[in-house]
Order: sequence, then structure tokens, then C-alpha cells
Amino acid sequence: MVDGGRVSRRGWVLFTVMCLVWGLPYLLIKVAVGTFSPAALVFVRTGTAALVLLPLAAMRGQLRPLLPRWKPLVAYTVAELAVPWLLLSSAERRITSSLAGLLIAAVPLVGALLARIAGGHEPLGVRRLAGLLVGLAGVAALVGTDYHGGNAVAFGEIAVVAVGYALGPFILARYLSDLPGLGVVAASLVLTAVAYAPVGIAQLPSRWPAATVTGAVIVLALLCTAVAFLVFFALIGEVGPVRTTIITYVNPAVAVALGVAFLGEPFTLGIAVAFVLILAGSVLATGRSRGSATATGGASASGTAGAAAPVAVAEP
Repeated sequence: MVDGGRVSRRGWVLFTVMCLVWGLPYLLIKVAVGTFSPAALVFVRTGTAALVLLPLAAMRGQLRPLLPRWKPLVAYTVAELAVPWLLLSSAERRITSSLAGLLIAAVPLVGALLARIAGGHEPLGVRRLAGLLVGLAGVAALVGTDYHGGNAVAFGEIAVVAVGYALGPFILARYLSDLPGLGVVAASLVLTAVAYAPVGIAQLPSRWPAATVTGAVIVLALLCTAVAFLVFFALIGEVGPVRTTIITYVNPAVAVALGVAFLGEPFTLGIAVAFVLILAGSVLATGRSRGSATATGGASASGTAGAAAPVAVAEP
């Protein structure tokens, strides 16, 4: 628990684990999409994770309360999982995993913009406006350092991913916030797996993939999806929803480090500068005024319904 504002050792352990397991998927997706189509990868990932989380949610009685709210649940699933995970996998066929992670770091900026469009009660203010401008400058610098040809398609896909990851928390907060988080996540995984089953099964590799690819998919589905959500809920209970959002600012750095270390992806001065600008802009743009009780809609809401406040965390 948090004692006098200090985070417990257990809280730090959970936080570190979450930063790693949600910084790792970019690398794993990059390894997997060389063999799996995006639809097949999403199907295997969500289907495997659902096999783990659905029985837990059912045993805890967390599925039945979702039935009256099936429409917003479907909308949340589309915005948060079904579309972003497909397009992220597709984008990583054209760009590096580290670049994908850095671009996703801009999701809090999109969330801040959506908050204004949705009529947020807090004024934009000089600090938040400066954060938006700085963060957008970082995105522009990142896009402008390199990329041409097919990368333009990937950038468009990542842009849609960012909007989805930012829109999900708004749907969650407005329509699903009083429902059990594990039930929401389990149901969303099942819906996504069922939706992708026809195409995903048809596009599965005709031969058993290489050991590295098989391992990447298994780790992505079990550790970075099923186990990650369980740890995430534990982290919220330990340190609260507001502190949990800090994961958003650490995941991209982990993604870059892993991509450079294990895939030999480039790390240039332009990437470093762009990352600093995006990170600084996100922190400024999503800052809350004193007395604000809820987390701003920043990124991927990883099933935090039922918490004191909806959490927005960029979960790939």
C-alpha cells in the first residue's frame, strides 16, 4: 500500500513488471509479423489470453453484469483492442518496433485533445497548451527524420491506433466505469478473438513457425496480455489509478531499448530528441490541476473499470 505518499516495495515491483511487460510487445510483434499476418496474430493473442482470463472472470461472477451494457462494451472493444492491435501489427511490418513504441508515446497527447473536444471541465491553460505543442513537435521531428515510401501507410495506421487508445478510456469512463475490470477485459478479448477467428484461422501459417516466432507469440499472449492485466489490476490496488498512469511514459523507453538491443534497430540523435519532446509534452499536456480526482484520458485504458477512477495507460 501507499504509506504517507510513499510507494511500498510491492508497489515498485509491480510497477517495474508492468513497465517491462508492456514495453516488450513491440519487440514480440515485430518478431511475429514476419510469419503471422496481423489478423492471425491478433486472433492467437486474444484467443489465448481469453482462455486464461475468461474462466477467472466467470468464477468471480464478473461477466453477467456486462450483459446490459453490451453496446458500449463492443464499442470499447473496437476502439481499444480490435482495431489498434490489428493496425499496430500491420504497421510493424513496415517500421521498426522502437519507432512504433515512440509514436505510441504520443497517445496521451491525443487523449488530451479528445478531452477538450469532449468538453472537459478543466481549462486548457498555458501548461497544457505548451505540452500539446511540444509533444506534437516531437512527433513531427520523429516522422521527419527518416521515413518515406511504405512508411507513410504505417504512420497512418499508428495514428488510428493512437486515436483508438485515447478513445477507449472515454468509453470506459462514461459507460463501463462501474463494472468489474477483469470482466470487461475478458469479454473484450473474447469478442476480438471471435471477430477475427474466420480470417485469423484462414491466415495461420501453413507450417509450424520457427521457435523464436512461436516463443514470441506465446509470450505476447500469456505474459504481455493475460498476466499483464492481472498485474495491472494489482498495481492499481497497490498504488492507485493516478500513479499507475506513469507506465505510459516508461513503456516507450523500454520498447526502444529492446528494439536496439535485440533487433539491432537504429538509435539516432533525432530519435532521442523526438522522444524527449514527446515525453515532456505528454507529461505537461496530461497534468491535472490540484484536487482533480480522475486520471485524464491519456492512452490505452487497460480494463480499469471498477477502480476509483478510469486509468489511461498505453498498452500495446
